[in-house]
Amino acid sequence: MKAAVIQGTGTPVYADIAAPAAPEPDEVLVTMKAVAMKHLDRSRASGTHYSAESTEAPKVIGSDGVGILPDGSRVYGIGVDGTMAEQALFRRAWCAAVPDALDDALAAALPNAVMGSAMALRFRAGLQPGETVLINGATGFTGKVAVQLARHYGAGKIIVTGRNEQALRSLAELGADETVSLQQSDEAIISRLKTIHQASPLHVILDYLWGKPAELILNALKGKGNFTPNTRYVSIGAMAGEHIQLSAEILRSVDLHLSGSGLGSWTKAQIGLLFSDMLPQAFELAAAGNLTIAVRTFPLSAVGNLWEVDLNAGERPVIMIG
Repeated sequence: MKAAVIQGTGTPVYADIAAPAAPEPDEVLVTMKAVAMKHLDRSRASGTHYSAESTEAPKVIGSDGVGILPDGSRVYGIGVDGTMAEQALFRRAWCAAVPDALDDALAAALPNAVMGSAMALRFRAGLQPGETVLINGATGFTGKVAVQLARHYGAGKIIVTGRNEQALRSLAELGADETVSLQQSDEAIISRLKTIHQASPLHVILDYLWGKPAELILNALKGKGNFTPNTRYVSIGAMAGEHIQLSAEILRSVDLHLSGSGLGSWTKAQIGLLFSDMLPQAFELAAAGNLTIAVRTFPLSAVGNLWEVDLNAGERPVIMIG
């Protein structure tokens, strides 16, 4: 079968590879239709993601996608192995039906962003209706979904940060109330965040950047020995760097809960709710036009040329198969 294949680490190529073996009882063979090309897939292929496995044997890239089950039904699912191929194995328990009104490309692109936002909002941050949410690095694909889902889950106020001024302004249409440009000086960013925090305490922070922007946010939260509101800070991505300097004074002066949301941090029960509740709800919102995302589609044969290409901010490439 045709697939996007990688050997060791590097750029995948369009090539032939053996079809998947017969499925185990908890697996199902799927005819693939669409697979989103995500940062997760790129970092796994390069060997830099913490879940990457080192092997020199040729392997198919891709971790999820949309396909057709043997009974003809269309589902989104998580792959047992690689999914960017004409056929793949899905885990039976990790599949969600795709509504007829939602096309393959949108259905393939949306779930990873739901995992990168809804899981943090509901399970790591425990967002309550009316609370204020800060989304650090909101101009990317997942950040834009996070803005919309935070509003859907009842956030009272949504603050967004980012470097792309035009993309920041566009987030108002998705539900953002205030923007903070990261193009300013460190002092200006901290001052702006302190003003916002004093006027409307930041209850939940979703961070897709980490690095220096996270240091600035944490410095803006620093207290002066008085009672402080509870802030749940959730690290999701590290586009600005994997490490930060964190003063112990910040931890002692703020009612702060610092955690992460990603592979390995979720429970089996939470993964179950993702597939039984959260993804079907997100699919219905998208099918009704109440959750908007931007995708650009490409054929499977073009995967090698696309691997290092950066698309417009907030746009997700999707590989169409068959």
